Amino acid sequence: MTAAEVAGFLAEERTVTCATIGQSGWPHLMPLWYVLRGHSAGEPGPRIWSWTYGASQKVRNIERDPRATLQVKSGEQYGELRGVMLECDVVVHRDIAEIVRLGAEIMTRNAVPRDATPLIELPPDARDVIAAQAGKRVGLEFVELRRASWDHRKLAGVY
Repeated sequence: MTAAEVAGFLAEERTVTCATIGQSGWPHLMPLWYVLRGHSAGEPGPRIWSWTYGASQKVRNIERDPRATLQVKSGEQYGELRGVMLECDVVVHRDIAEIVRLGAEIMTRNAVPRDATPLIELPPDARDVIAAQAGKRVGLEFVELRRASWDHRKLAGVY
């Protein structure tokens, strides 16, 4: 996929599989909802951000080794498969105000079905839930180092 196709694909999808390295050396794979945030000059596209519980295994793994491989994919039939794999450095954010903003972005993006009109902002009770959870959570900023992408739809049935 081109950089523009990757950016569009990541904007359409909602869940990323995050692979970190566990203490035993085995990959630890977990799904995360994510949002895209702006990027710096020279970077290939917006960065994936997510949040998770600070005591989670993935955070302990990242604290030990701040690398992760991400995969976002879609499609059921072989000819429909497409996706992006990103090798990233991970920055863990612990500022409560930042985590509240990030949690609100993630929940706003995922609060309605894909084909529904997106929310402009969350209702007050949802914002209260996010604020109450923020003290237990961290933000994860994935800084892309390398990528691979695929789009089997471009194969036109020739494999």
